[in-house]
Amino acid sequence: MSFNIALSGINAINTELNAISNNIANAGTYGFKSSRANFAAMYSGTQAMGTEASSLTQSIDIGGGILTTGRSLDASLQGRGFFVTRDTTGAEVYTRVGIFSVDKDGYLSDSFGRRVQGYAAVANSTALGAFGDLQIPTGQIPAQPSTTLNYVGNLSADWTVPTVAPFDSTDPQSFNGSMVSVVYDSLGVQHSVTQYFVKTGTNQVTVHYSSDGVALPTTTVLDFNTSGQLVAPAGTVPLALGTPPGAAPLTLDVSYAGTTQSAGEATTTTNATNGYAAGTYLGLQLSEDGGVMAQYSNGEKQRVGTLAVATFPAEGALIPISDTAWTTSTASGAPLYFTPGSGMAGTLTPGSLEQSNVDMTAQLVQLMSSQRNYQANTKVIATENEMMQALMQAV
Repeated sequence: MSFNIALSGINAINTELNAISNNIANAGTYGFKSSRANFAAMYSGTQAMGTEASSLTQSIDIGGGILTTGRSLDASLQGRGFFVTRDTTGAEVYTRVGIFSVDKDGYLSDSFGRRVQGYAAVANSTALGAFGDLQIPTGQIPAQPSTTLNYVGNLSADWTVPTVAPFDSTDPQSFNGSMVSVVYDSLGVQHSVTQYFVKTGTNQVTVHYSSDGVALPTTTVLDFNTSGQLVAPAGTVPLALGTPPGAAPLTLDVSYAGTTQSAGEATTTTNATNGYAAGTYLGLQLSEDGGVMAQYSNGEKQRVGTLAVATFPAEGALIPISDTAWTTSTASGAPLYFTPGSGMAGTLTPGSLEQSNVDMTAQLVQLMSSQRNYQANTKVIATENEMMQALMQAV
């Protein structure tokens, strides 16, 4: 019986050594989670039968170090969850390795060719679209005409009414200040809109406009209260810029909300228009909320999808497979999908990768302990063998 008990110890320790050696071998593997062999005593009734490696415990809940790579399509998760991918058979595979790229068919894929799963973008909405493969539009984006102009500044209370009148855009003595804004028509052609600010009375400034150097008939009167706060106009001012050649009519809604009249220097804090010229696709980058952002030559960034993160009721029961990934088991439960940083999902750090969580020092100590236990079990077998030989010699 002692032979069998010692043999069970050797077999169990071999299983432990397999786990330790696998941990050590993957100490440099991105997203790897170490495992630990658990021993359990075996009995037949009240008769001791030795031991067995009853289970392997994965340290999925222990995060690895974060390595900053600076690569725009690298990402790491801190906290619970896995990136969701789909292999060539259509099966979902879960991984902590966020090394992504766009494949030849325009799909976002991981470093093993599995297609990354997420939510499609919904045009002109922050809502999440359909769940599935993330396909990246790599063509041009059309021009977007400007429709708004937001101006915020301080129109100095120290200004005096110009002595030169009437207003003449060619004579700086007839106005107190000016500001140029760039707008785009429906073809993406740039145009300049100039605002001329003229002090016309106590707590009152009149704004004149020109488009591409041509005076516009519209004027706006800005009224301020005794505290220097804008009281009129209460809403936006429609400004018709005419019809550029070959393009649609161009109209701006101009907002002066937040503009003040205080003593001191005249300043501009906001001079922003929407719209942009046509742009050519340049590449992708990831945002902290999981957004897959396409970058274009016109400086625009557009969300073309959002990464999904899967969590499980029992993550430790997931089945590890090749290429540093996991699949579900009946014990793990079904995946629950979130976006990074929402629900039970961990946060995402773009431009970084999660390193292996293997503690090399602890593994080497455990290796020495396993070696000692292995030698002790072999000593039992050797002793039992010597006793059997002595018995046989005595017969």
